[in-house]
Amino acid sequence: MIRRKGGRKLLAGSVALAALLWSAQGVAHVERQPLYDGPAPGSESWEHERVAIERDGAVSVYNTRQPVYELLLPRPDRASGAALVMLPGGGLRVLGTGAALQDEIDALVREGVGVLMLEYRTLQFSPAELEWMTAPPPPRDPADPPARFPRMEIVNGNANPAAGTIAMTDVLELATQDAQAALRLLHANAAEWNIDPDRIGVMGTSAGGGVAFGTLLDRQAAADERPDFLVSIFGPSLQDVATWEGAPPLFMAVEAEHGAVTDGLIEVFRIWNAAYQPAELHIYDVPNFTMTEKLWGPPLFDWMRSRGILRVTGD
Repeated sequence: MIRRKGGRKLLAGSVALAALLWSAQGVAHVERQPLYDGPAPGSESWEHERVAIERDGAVSVYNTRQPVYELLLPRPDRASGAALVMLPGGGLRVLGTGAALQDEIDALVREGVGVLMLEYRTLQFSPAELEWMTAPPPPRDPADPPARFPRMEIVNGNANPAAGTIAMTDVLELATQDAQAALRLLHANAAEWNIDPDRIGVMGTSAGGGVAFGTLLDRQAAADERPDFLVSIFGPSLQDVATWEGAPPLFMAVEAEHGAVTDGLIEVFRIWNAAYQPAELHIYDVPNFTMTEKLWGPPLFDWMRSRGILRVTGD
């Protein structure tokens, strides 16, 4: 991955700490804070306005050009020391947030995991393009055969359907830089936020998983920009994959019929497994997009405990 130089500084940790609010349940919540101190590096010339659309509890965010984050921390007596950067999905075109993502975050925090939910940079669209993209889909004819995800040849674990597309390549690079900056923020504030700097990972859904793999595969990144573990929920790598001795452990979950996404994660597992590096893959035979944290959450937390990411009582 090409790395741009001379990025903006992160906001000081004291700004985030000043915004720390404790709920009645004892969960600390930092509401929407800018990730960078000033314009995000590499997108200073972007002009389209951020748009958020809510439908039936789901929130779709378009045209993110200035990354922001929210932080949720378990109360000190429940904190395990583990933390992760949460990367929502949306094909790098939109970020899907709302109730479903909040359920995932809540499940993690209940287990003692600190979560930094990142709104990272996405492709930019004009108002006319957004009007077309966000129009309600036509009603589906019950007589139509079920929709199926497309498949593609997976080479080197890369399941990017738009590989070589300049705009997509650029926004993937910027989104990865945002995720790396979020990892740096967790490291910089580890002591104040009851986080173990050796147990900071990334978790991505759909294209967010691709961004997560971007942080994992950037071998030239600084130590505090690289994850100690990776969790991908139907999110394949969007670039070529190679592993190495001592690579971080992977937890991956996907539906059986998610097309190239399923094939891509199977290939990533094969690459990790062939090199004797730790990886766990769960493939569920469920209807598309019906996987929730109630399905993959218990295996994930068992895996985190088995890897020492979540410390059991008495550790």
